Amino acid sequence: MKFEISEAAAHKAKIPHEVFLTNLIGNHILWFVASLGVARSFWQPVALVPVVSLITLFYTLWRARRSCQVDEWYVMCHWQLAAARSRVFLGMIMFALLVCFAGWIGYTYFGMMEVAVYAVVGGGSILPVMVTVLILIIMESDALHQTDQQKMPRSLLLKYPKPDGVVALAEPENQPGT
Repeated sequence: MKFEISEAAAHKAKIPHEVFLTNLIGNHILWFVASLGVARSFWQPVALVPVVSLITLFYTLWRARRSCQVDEWYVMCHWQLAAARSRVFLGMIMFALLVCFAGWIGYTYFGMMEVAVYAVVGGGSILPVMVTVLILIIMESDALHQTDQQKMPRSLLLKYPKPDGVVALAEPENQPGT
């Protein structure tokens, strides 16, 4: 649904999506791939990926909680959307860590072959995280585009109803996804 929102509010509503996309694209894809090139010599650049990611995700969650008190409705809704997706990504990271831990337990205590552990960890944790990153990039890119058009998904509108002062603009009924 489209709303009559000031340009300043639309610009502020972009920030949570930009932060989240920077984490996904800049940190999890670009920095991770670049740091893999020096991983045999220096492990620290690879170790920065989860550290930066967790800091960014927890900042998004903290800022979304704070947004309920300090931001106007439209901006607050977009922080909540980014926070919900951050929770999904945190859940996927926790699942990946659990699978990696299970692989380590299997190798250390149950005599699993090293190749089997790589298959379990790769297929059971790394692949789902990569797919989740790609899906979240698409979803966040769409949310960023919607803030330019001063739109909001209906599901978000149902969760956070608009206040009386916000004007909803009429849209054609046959548009999918609005």
